[in-house]
Amino acid sequence: MSMTPDELRSRLGRVGIWMPPPAWIGADPAAMAAAAERAGFTSLWIGGGNATPDALELLRPLLAGSSRLVVATGIASIWAWEPSRLRSEAVALAKDFPGRFILGLGVSHAPLVTQVGHAYERPLAKMEKFLDELDHPAHRLTGGDLPPVVLAALGPKMLTLSAEVTAGAHPYFTPPEHTAFARSVLGASPLLVPEQALSLAGDPAEGLAAGRAYAEHYLRLPNYTRNLRRFGFGPDDLSGGGSDRLVSAIIPSGASVVAGRVREHLDAGADHVVLQPLDSAGAFAAGQFDELAAVVCGLMK
Repeated sequence: MSMTPDELRSRLGRVGIWMPPPAWIGADPAAMAAAAERAGFTSLWIGGGNATPDALELLRPLLAGSSRLVVATGIASIWAWEPSRLRSEAVALAKDFPGRFILGLGVSHAPLVTQVGHAYERPLAKMEKFLDELDHPAHRLTGGDLPPVVLAALGPKMLTLSAEVTAGAHPYFTPPEHTAFARSVLGASPLLVPEQALSLAGDPAEGLAAGRAYAEHYLRLPNYTRNLRRFGFGPDDLSGGGSDRLVSAIIPSGASVVAGRVREHLDAGADHVVLQPLDSAGAFAAGQFDELAAVVCGLMK
């Protein structure tokens, strides 16, 4: 039987790491996982869409290189997988590493889906159908339970689906106000795991520049800009790499601000916050686990 949300809360603790696939940044996955675990983080959420046929196999070194770390897809694009194949891969991984794998699913974004030859139409219906097929009785004959499933969810309809069908939600590129909104839609039981990008730069100007370099890509994706409009950000905030107000809200910089922002997510209803440290160019800062752990150590208990 798959873990309940309460069991997941206990295993995950309060703070983990979100990162791109190690191969994208030239990192050794086993060493990366070991470093995260030594620093005190309890999870690694791997982004990038996990859209290739070997994506879940590539998670194995992360699990094998650590002893307790929970590894999750953050997310696997449902446009890239047949449900039966994804179930088979996910079940095998969960069987080999019991209690240490979470399957995060998402509908991705129209520009990215178009690139792989699909029409981005009725994404909510696509997810509903995918979840039905993923857990279809015929697919269970392969043996083994699905690991816990969470959904990349921003709006009320996907959040509601997360609460009704899966273990919870994994929002991305959101402020603490969205975390409070998501908890109000999910209710008390489902897991809520927001991502939080950040800069540890001591110079506010450097932190803003890093955040803007990072945000520029995401502000080209309508799912994110539509969601940010719900929380009071307008056209001037969303153009280019974002206004100072938006960058400060979504990508905090400086140790004390970062610690405070993680606390805001937790106070707003997050169960587990996954942190994405950025370097001065807005890329993932692979060498900052220990420094980041020192910043949030009071929240890791």
